[in-house]
Amino acid sequence: MALDRNIYDAILNGSVKKAHDATASALAAGAEPIALIQDSMVPAMEEVGKLFECEEYFVPELLLAGRAMKSAMELIKPLLTASGQKMAVRVLIGTVKGDLHDIGKNIVASMLEGSGFEVIDLGTDVAPEKFVTAVRESKPQVLCMSALLTVTMPAMKSTMDALESAGVRRQVKVLVGGAPVTSQYAREIGADGYSDNASGAVSMVKELLGQYAA
Repeated sequence: MALDRNIYDAILNGSVKKAHDATASALAAGAEPIALIQDSMVPAMEEVGKLFECEEYFVPELLLAGRAMKSAMELIKPLLTASGQKMAVRVLIGTVKGDLHDIGKNIVASMLEGSGFEVIDLGTDVAPEKFVTAVRESKPQVLCMSALLTVTMPAMKSTMDALESAGVRRQVKVLVGGAPVTSQYAREIGADGYSDNASGAVSMVKELLGQYAA
C-alpha cells in the first residue's frame, strides 16, 4: 500500500481530528490497518523526529504529533486485536518510583508507538517491583525508564537490581533517560542504552534490537 498523504500530513501537522478522520476514511475504503501504520504513520513520525533533531520542531510539536498519531491508533488497535495481528516489538515504559513527571515519557511513548512498536505505559511513580512484574507478564523486548528529578535517579538503580534479583534482567534491553540522567550514569547502573530526547530514544531502541547498524 502506498503512503496515505492525508494521514501522513495530519500527523506531521499535529492535527488530532484530521488524523482520526483520515484514518477512518482509509479503513472504510478497505485499507489494511497494519499497512496504514507501516506506510503512513511510521514515516510521519520518523519525519517528526528528523524535524526535531534539526530544531525545526520542538517539544510542543512532538506532543501534538503524538496526540494525532494516538487518535489514529485508537481506530486501528481494536482491528489489530480482533485479527490477531501484533506489533513486532513490545516496549515497556514508565517513570520511576517517586517521580510524577510524565511529559517526557509520554512523548517517548508516542514516538515509539508511531514508529511501529507496541507500547505498554506503566505511568508514573512506578516501583521496581511493578517493573519486574510487568517484564514477567508482558515479556517486552525493551524496557524504558524515565526520571526527571535527581533525587529519583537512584530508583533506576533499584529497578536494575530488582530485575537482576528476579532473574529477568537478561530477558529485556533497558534504556534510560530524563533531564538529570547521563550516559555515564546509564553505564554505572548497567543499562543497555541512554538517550536525552525522544527521537534519540526511538533510534536507540532500534539500535538495541539490531534493526539497523549504529
